[in-house]
Amino acid sequence: MTAPPTLPPEPVFIDAPQVAARPPPPRRTWRRVILLTLLVVWAGTAVWETTKPLPPGTHTQAEWHVSSPADVSFIADITAADAYGRAVMSQNIFDQVLGVVRGAQRFLVIDYFLFNAHRGKAGGPAPTRALSSELRDALIEQKKQKPDLRILFITDPINDVYGGDPSQDLKQLRDAGIDVVVTDLDALRDSNVLYSSFWRLAISWWSGDGRGEAQSAGWLPNPLDEQSQDVTFSAWARLANFKANHRKVVIGDDGGAGLVGIVASANPHDGSSAHSNVAVRIAGPALAPLLASEMEVARFSGWKGVIAVEPERVAPLANDSTKLVAGEIVRSQVITEGAIRDSVVEHIEATVRGESIDIAMFYISDRKVIDALVDAAARGVNVRLILDPNKDAFGYEKNGIPNRPVASELVAASNGAIHVRWYRTHGEQFHTKLVMVYGADRLWMSLGSANLTRRNIGDYNLEANVAIETARTSPLGMQVLEYFETLWANRAGAGIEYTADFGVYADPTQANYWLYRVMESTGLSTF
Repeated sequence: MTAPPTLPPEPVFIDAPQVAARPPPPRRTWRRVILLTLLVVWAGTAVWETTKPLPPGTHTQAEWHVSSPADVSFIADITAADAYGRAVMSQNIFDQVLGVVRGAQRFLVIDYFLFNAHRGKAGGPAPTRALSSELRDALIEQKKQKPDLRILFITDPINDVYGGDPSQDLKQLRDAGIDVVVTDLDALRDSNVLYSSFWRLAISWWSGDGRGEAQSAGWLPNPLDEQSQDVTFSAWARLANFKANHRKVVIGDDGGAGLVGIVASANPHDGSSAHSNVAVRIAGPALAPLLASEMEVARFSGWKGVIAVEPERVAPLANDSTKLVAGEIVRSQVITEGAIRDSVVEHIEATVRGESIDIAMFYISDRKVIDALVDAAARGVNVRLILDPNKDAFGYEKNGIPNRPVASELVAASNGAIHVRWYRTHGEQFHTKLVMVYGADRLWMSLGSANLTRRNIGDYNLEANVAIETARTSPLGMQVLEYFETLWANRAGAGIEYTADFGVYADPTQANYWLYRVMESTGLSTF
């Protein structure tokens, strides 16, 4: 017999030993907690510093004030070149500023962004006037002649190069008994969202406030003038936070109980002395809200002084629409910071077919303004812009951002209904900030320090404009319209050509367009 096959033994299964799950190393957990905490602090700081409540005296939208046409006048500085390339200039703004200074008897309040003799790269373009020393000397002389005259001079830390190169001009003003206040920019919102947290958490607390004496010897080039002394890292770090008191204002008494002042786009800055600019001179109580705003800026920047200003005792003129259209009265309104955007967009959006919008501007990039202009053109509104080509900046060559891609967008998005011309600059800048909206009877305009950019009209910089409403056919209305038309149509002799066709500087490239969009939205830009 055959033996049965031998079967393999039954397998024996042995349970694997149970191994307890090990918790992650404590160090890894704490790393995650620390990293998450840092990210929350970083993001929270950025959100807070870019959206925090505005300090007193900002985002002012005053009541409309009615005045006589004689109390409001338009002033322009124009620089061009003749057929031989020789400069042709007409300058009036600072002659009138000096007139306000020399006429003051009781007080002066002055606020200027740039007040220095710096000229940029390799000395920059030759200045046509030493504006900073002219204004400095006039203030010191007036204080000497009128010892009881209270003078408050507000300015931006840029003139001390953020503590890297303290201004000798400001020192001379202080030595003469003039109150000098360097604006506390840290009280303002940060526009550069990508840099804000790094600046606030890692640099600002040890680098000083940028408003006093130099913290230490400098070792980096001066960003404002290559021929000046070197500055510190903290000065450059503060500069990169991209914020400013950008106002250009002088207000004084008129020798009596009244107010007189000039709100401009022009700075008392030697390197800017050849720029084209505009300004408005106003007399009367219409300036009172701006005066109050300026003193609030001084107070949140540490000023403890007092300037008592008695309200004018004059009978108010009636706010009569018929008299306005007849040119018998003018209405004016102080608008600052984000209120400028609100006002400009509101008036653009209110336009109807057959009305007109004329803009003369150094920078335009704000998306709300751009969208409003495209929509207005679609309604049949006549839209024209004269823009700086953004090619010159104190000896430095610029790439045309933001104006060239923005202009190309406006023309393309409106199918050519929006018309653009470029101001022909020759090393200087078309530094004007003027918006006009008008129909058959009325003309509304806004002018002052504010470019149409996120930083200027988005409640980041300090800015001051005046809105004015007058009859289109009034002397003031005709003067401003003629100013724009002269530049637009090159109405001048001696072969002068103020503006060039759109195609000369048009830039439809997508690369520069999206670069501008990123710079505008993040604040990582100088405009």
